[in-house]
Amino acid sequence: MVRARTPQLPSFYDPANAVRWSYSPNLRDLFTSAQDYRRQLNIKAAAGDRFKVHLLIIDGQRDFCFPEGTLYVGGRSGTGAVDDSRRIARFIYENIHVLTHITPTLDTHFPFQIFFPSFWVDADGNPLQPHDMISADLTILRLGKPVGKAAPNPAVAGFLCNGNYTWLQKQVRFYCEKLAEGGRYQLYIWPEHCMLGSDGHTLVGVIQEARMFHSYVRQMQSEAEVKGGNPLTENYSVFSPEVTLRFDGSGVLGSKNVRFIQSLMDADALVIAGQAASHCVKSSIDHFLAEILTQDPGLAKKVYVLRDCTSAVAVPNPKGGFFVDFTDQAEEALQRYAAAGMNVVNSTEPIESWPGMNVAA
Repeated sequence: MVRARTPQLPSFYDPANAVRWSYSPNLRDLFTSAQDYRRQLNIKAAAGDRFKVHLLIIDGQRDFCFPEGTLYVGGRSGTGAVDDSRRIARFIYENIHVLTHITPTLDTHFPFQIFFPSFWVDADGNPLQPHDMISADLTILRLGKPVGKAAPNPAVAGFLCNGNYTWLQKQVRFYCEKLAEGGRYQLYIWPEHCMLGSDGHTLVGVIQEARMFHSYVRQMQSEAEVKGGNPLTENYSVFSPEVTLRFDGSGVLGSKNVRFIQSLMDADALVIAGQAASHCVKSSIDHFLAEILTQDPGLAKKVYVLRDCTSAVAVPNPKGGFFVDFTDQAEEALQRYAAAGMNVVNSTEPIESWPGMNVAA
């Protein structure tokens, strides 16, 4: 059998595009290039892979990955997500012959959601501010200091719960209390981001380019997982909403993505990258690890977290330092994952050198 040649960076790849908001690949040209690339390197269709490697790219979207985005994940370096996008694309090209599946997630939002300023008002009826926090008793914390009480915007009840404002008040208090259980966290009010239909919702051009090129070269469908559209709960994790219950037992806000969880469990190796290490990446891995622990803790060893392809939320203060910095939480999470048996690796390390990665050379 003729073996595939070692992959090479395609001629069209320009790492400088990782900093260009406007960059989008020409899919017709990309498809044509993929045919030539596959034939020249004798790369086989992914469906025949004996060792199946699934790359999960969490929220590699413009709003997170460019300084022009409404929720740029710059990390402490200030260039975090831009650097991550470049490394993710290169990782795909360098390992295109052994990556079986690539699935991006798409954080997807609407104007009024529980984590947006529009959803809340203060005692004077004014919307809250981005980066406010709301405690379990609905106290507004601004830069760590209490500034009054929050209440849901009465207008939201008109289209969300048939005008039943009392129900909405009880639900949001229940929600904040559930978040605080076990010391999890307080509700964080984010700037508007990843609005469905906006430029910021779409994948970064270099990631979209690499993902589609992989799909064409390996002749494998590339599906996407959409999350985050429920107005009454956060959905950091692609696998489950943060809170799934209604306070009155009248139903659920959402449920686990059982189908997708099982598809990743079926892979021989799961590689995870994307944004942000402190939030959506962390929450997704936490949920997946919980599933592993209920089935077989030994399965943790087939998960590989690309630590150099994910960054933490850190919001700079123009006067110096940061308004908020979640880097320490992200690092603590990586340590927990390694302790549980997962592999924390770098994209620059040869994939065949990773522990348990039984891919063809």
